[in-house]
Amino acid sequence: VQLQAFGGGFVQAGDSLRLSCAASGRTTSSYNMGWFRQAPGKEREFVAAIGWARGTTYYADSMKGRFTISRGNAKNTVYLQMNSLKPEDTAVYYCAAVAVYRGNYRSVDEYTYWGQGTQVTVSS
Repeated sequence: VQLQAFGGGFVQAGDSLRLSCAASGRTTSSYNMGWFRQAPGKEREFVAAIGWARGTTYYADSMKGRFTISRGNAKNTVYLQMNSLKPEDTAVYYCAAVAVYRGNYRSVDEYTYWGQGTQVTVSS
């Protein structure tokens, strides 16, 4: 399975962006999908996730109310709507997928497949 994330860019504080992630390859199965981000010099951190069975969504506390994860009409596509962006949201954003959660959807180790990342830069 290959994941491709796109939609990043350079925006001002308070602006919005919508990231997209599409899976290709072995997409006959359904996947739980997540978004992570990594700022320079920092570890990759959980942003949001969505389960394939019921569409249950999960968010990091600092993103609740500003970010929304959703599935697209096409199978194994996912979006991340980011509103009220802040300079501290600047990072490379990665989408990830796993067939079955083993216990911790917030962990990078939980996911099998990763996209290449898309840069989001928020200026103050």
